[in-house]
Amino acid sequence: MPEITQATLTKELRSLESFQLIHRKVYAEVPPRVEYSLTEIGMKLLPVLKELEIWGDEYKKRIRQ
Repeated sequence: MPEITQATLTKELRSLESFQLIHRKVYAEVPPRVEYSLTEIGMKLLPVLKELEIWGDEYKKRIRQ
């Protein structure tokens, strides 16, 4: 997502964290490092997102015709 600002990305990641969809791990290093991973409930969204991707691809093909 090359056009997203750091502030917007941080806001969205914090939102996903508040919904317990992702886990944020902060490392006490210099420079600071943060890693994000999906939580167990977040992983359950993957099949749903895959189906949305399939639907979106089919929809794009249909509207091009």
